[in-house]
Amino acid sequence: MKTDVLIIGCGCSGLYCALNLPRDMKITIITKSDLESSDSYLAQGGICMLKDDGDYESYFEDTMKAGHYENDRRSVDIMIRSSQDVVKDLIGYGVRFARNNEGALEFTREGCHSEKRILFHEDITGKEITSHLLEQVKKLDNVTMMEYTTMVDLVSVNNVCYGAIIRRKDGTLEKVEADETVLATGGIGGLYRHSTNFRHLTGDALAIAIRHGVELKNINYVQIHPTTFYNAKSEDRSFLISESVRGEGAKLYGKNMKRFTNELLPRDLLTQEIRKQMEKDGTEFVWEDLRTIPEKELREHFPNIVEYCRKNGYDPLKECIPVVPAQHYFMGGIKVNYESGTSMEQLYAVGETACNGVHGKNRLASNSLLESLVFAKRAALDIEQKRDMVKKDPAAFEMVCLDDYRNEKELQKKYSAMVEAKIDEANGGRESGAAYRAV
Repeated sequence: MKTDVLIIGCGCSGLYCALNLPRDMKITIITKSDLESSDSYLAQGGICMLKDDGDYESYFEDTMKAGHYENDRRSVDIMIRSSQDVVKDLIGYGVRFARNNEGALEFTREGCHSEKRILFHEDITGKEITSHLLEQVKKLDNVTMMEYTTMVDLVSVNNVCYGAIIRRKDGTLEKVEADETVLATGGIGGLYRHSTNFRHLTGDALAIAIRHGVELKNINYVQIHPTTFYNAKSEDRSFLISESVRGEGAKLYGKNMKRFTNELLPRDLLTQEIRKQMEKDGTEFVWEDLRTIPEKELREHFPNIVEYCRKNGYDPLKECIPVVPAQHYFMGGIKVNYESGTSMEQLYAVGETACNGVHGKNRLASNSLLESLVFAKRAALDIEQKRDMVKKDPAAFEMVCLDDYRNEKELQKKYSAMVEAKIDEANGGRESGAAYRAV
């Protein structure tokens, strides 16, 4: 198979990249599961936007503070200054952000934000954005989308990427020749016992990057979300109780039903406080009280959270719900420049699998969707600009032996172990995150 651009992953970053590529380029998008099983669909809170120039310094400082000032300042500047154009694109694609009675965009606030600057659609903003992007991509004649298709390796010679080896749903292995390859494979939640991520997101792109000597950055920067619904019986992904509910006034209690912390602390600090309280109480969760939010607002702004809690035995309009920290987001990843290019030529990385330094050591709430979109577009524009300089080497595929990739289970196990070992190494031999690894 030959294609101009191979995009691996169909979350918001992969889709938005495709939408910003020239229509005369042949684009192939593959995804490990179905088209809608990306973490982009799961984002609840919203997407940040610079409201006006007067908010710039505050927004910049909030992002830096949340990231413990380890952020790449230029990346942060690029993201913030690009936010209005991205939101304009999204609205043009049909995304329905909440509006006030006068029809103007309505903003909400989350932890560590000093101002209300987050656009939202109920508590399913990620689904609202990503579904509209997917709808637009499906209309493009130059894009082919392949479900249940896994990247098993890159094809590279002398640090130049010429495509990938993929495995189709029926187990068939195939070589894909591509002028440019974009990794948009998402996070690493499948490696953790408690995670808000889909289970098939196991950091495959990171393992393959390690294998090929592609540079990584901040590999041990793993964010734990403070509040996910606690269900002792569930082995599925953890259901997120959005930070927005705390931004709107929800409180946290220990087993004595007394408040023990400031609910709007940055996520990593709040997670520490919750874990201290759990240890003190000898419990596996703490309580979150959503009854502090006006009932009408709770029903209208967070209908899916209310419904999920009720289905699992708790009515948040009448009682507190049990919550526990869980792995949520990966701030590290494959090191990229400001155009999302990796250390390997003709290979890009966007979204959660990439690290451009925007988030620093801890992601500010609702910056993830924005960062993914901003730098996916920059990747597309860079690919277009460099299309006449692409190196081609069909002979590179002659060295590939597909028999090396036949054992799917062993290969996946190997890749997962490579990522886990790299994270532990970056942590000085200690386990990553907050002791939630699955193995």
